[in-house]
Amino acid sequence: MALSGPLSSLPLDTLLVIGAYLALAGAYLVVVPLALYWWMHKRWTVMGKIERTAIYGLVFLFFPGLILFAPFLNLRMAGQGKTA
Repeated sequence: MALSGPLSSLPLDTLLVIGAYLALAGAYLVVVPLALYWWMHKRWTVMGKIERTAIYGLVFLFFPGLILFAPFLNLRMAGQGKTA
């Protein structure tokens, strides 16, 4: 199947490099931050000092991707229910 449009004139090596960049960008901005959010939500109250330090380092490293998902996630702990 031949490519059509503006990508048809690019060499295969260039297309592979573009694909690699897109895959790395997707992992950096989507996959790893979502996995990190899941890990923090699951382990927040039982983390040890070393694990918490490692998580803080990963938060610093993957900050742009975490910021993308921050408005849509709620990591607050569940309350005790109605108190009135």
